[in-house]
Amino acid sequence: MTAAAPHSAPVTVLSADDARRIALRAQGLLGAPDRRAGVRGVLRHLGAVQLDTISVLARSHELVPYARLGAVGRPAVEAAYWGGGTSFEYWSHAACVLPVEEWPLFAFRRRRYRDRGHLWGHQVTPEAYRLVLDRLRAEGPLTSTELGGAKKTAEWWDWSDTKIAVERALAFGDVVCTERRSWKRVYALAEQAIPDALFGQERSDGECVRTLVAQAGAALGVATRADLLDYHRLRAEELDPVLADCGLVAVEVAGWGPDGTPAPAWADPAALATTPRGRHRTTLLSPFDSLIWDRARTERIFGMSHRLEAYTPKHKRVHGYFAMPLLAGGRLVGRVDPAREGRTLIARQVSLTDDRGRGTRHLEPLATALREAAAWVGCDTVRVEALHDERLRPALEKLLADG
Repeated sequence: MTAAAPHSAPVTVLSADDARRIALRAQGLLGAPDRRAGVRGVLRHLGAVQLDTISVLARSHELVPYARLGAVGRPAVEAAYWGGGTSFEYWSHAACVLPVEEWPLFAFRRRRYRDRGHLWGHQVTPEAYRLVLDRLRAEGPLTSTELGGAKKTAEWWDWSDTKIAVERALAFGDVVCTERRSWKRVYALAEQAIPDALFGQERSDGECVRTLVAQAGAALGVATRADLLDYHRLRAEELDPVLADCGLVAVEVAGWGPDGTPAPAWADPAALATTPRGRHRTTLLSPFDSLIWDRARTERIFGMSHRLEAYTPKHKRVHGYFAMPLLAGGRLVGRVDPAREGRTLIARQVSLTDDRGRGTRHLEPLATALREAAAWVGCDTVRVEALHDERLRPALEKLLADG
């Protein structure tokens, strides 16, 4: 077991509120958004945008730039991610869209997969692997279906030999996904799809991880060692050797330790250079948004214990299938479980954090977030089905109608 990297003497002690505002600004949710950089700018800054199959209000990778930029056109979001040669899909925090500039930085992970030799227990023959590469070389980018089949049966795990081969090639870096069509990965030879200047770069494992840790630190603003490990799902033995010289500085954050004690953390020097100020974004957040994808960090910073309940049996759900936290005034003040029926956005379940027994001061931001989300997905009405405190319904419905 690798010992944790030693923590240097802190350059400053941050209050919990300071750390919260630094994190919000680092994630693009405090201050004026960079609209000129657009969706690609959001992706470059965050370093990774998680993908997920669930689509309720919209898919998660669409919700992330929406939360930061507002009602950016959904076709523009897709165009910014797919087919323009500016991004690729790979394993980071999970399956993520990554800026193409990060291709050299994941060489350490590609090498690790290659050294392991198999992929999540799946085995494939060298002939099947070679056939996939030959097909892509001869015919250009193809989906797994076009290559010859994705599954043997309807079970998600029962992959065909072709699917196993192409996913292994993706993990090893012989193949890359820079596009999705109808949510299907489009596979291409990496040597053809990745720009030469990036494809030819040789980075050591240490160089890769050091740069990714610095990038994660900039995207988080201030982070514990566990936060930095989680952002790109690094191993302790990968992180610890580079932590002291990755450019982040040691700090302490009041209230982040056990029982509210100070805790050691690491901060981006640029995040400490100026005080976070500006307009707080009011929005609904995807459960897979990088602001909140780490449950421990979310609870530490915002005091909200939040988890995705989509895979929880319906009768055991507390907040709903795809409950989206409501961000307002720099805090998480409630949850909305959304759905759509025609041109109506439905809030199947709404719960607000307790505001001296009633939650009234959160009604206006809730109405704002619901109206904006409805307009973004092409709905012109909002219907609230279940409200945690039905005494709030008349006031909420008036706010929705007046908007």
